[in-house]
Amino acid sequence: MNEYIARYFTEEKLAKAWEVIRQQFLYETGVTLYITVMSTLFAILIGLPLGILLVTGDAKGIRPLPRGLMAAINWIINLLRSAPFIILIVVLMPITRAIVGTAVGNAAVIVPLIIAAFPFVARLVESSLREVNPNIIEMSQSMGATTWETVTHVMLPESVPSLISSFTTAFATILGYTAMSGAVGGGGLGNLAITQGQQRYNQAVLIAALIVLMVLVQLFQSFGNWLSRKSDKRLKH
Repeated sequence: MNEYIARYFTEEKLAKAWEVIRQQFLYETGVTLYITVMSTLFAILIGLPLGILLVTGDAKGIRPLPRGLMAAINWIINLLRSAPFIILIVVLMPITRAIVGTAVGNAAVIVPLIIAAFPFVARLVESSLREVNPNIIEMSQSMGATTWETVTHVMLPESVPSLISSFTTAFATILGYTAMSGAVGGGGLGNLAITQGQQRYNQAVLIAALIVLMVLVQLFQSFGNWLSRKSDKRLKH
């Protein structure tokens, strides 16, 4: 242990680490949050309706769709979820270039993040909606509610606490993925930890980046948990 400290936490390395923290950490934290928030937002915009479709279009759903179509959707979702993110970044470079005009930079990393995250969000939404009491759904249908009305006035409102928890989980997962943004020239704390910490053998920078990322996850997780409890009607009685 003493040898490790003597090797990686010399006065020179600590001084360099402090310089990096002072000059770059605030900006790179902002970049990390920007990439994470934008990716999460678009992943939800795609994953939410897709998750609804997975539940309503199921054979036992309120609006069953052809089995072949549902099987194809499930296959695509499972395929994208199983792909390692670092490989997905490289494979999607032509698509990323076509969408944002470049395959490198902060904007470029958002595209593969969205594609990697929306299937995950769709599954989380599916799981949340399946927790809704089927008796409430049947009651809504028996009163003449359309599929759209059942989804928007019954299923979604009833699953709000679970959905908030799911989106919080998605945010934390995407935040972890941003550490690989350096593969396409993206910035953020993860890239800073690799370029200024790991590659230059400065463990203090690595540890500082890790602490900041952990704090961000904990803050958002705590806020999401609080918001989920606040929106749970069952806890108000």
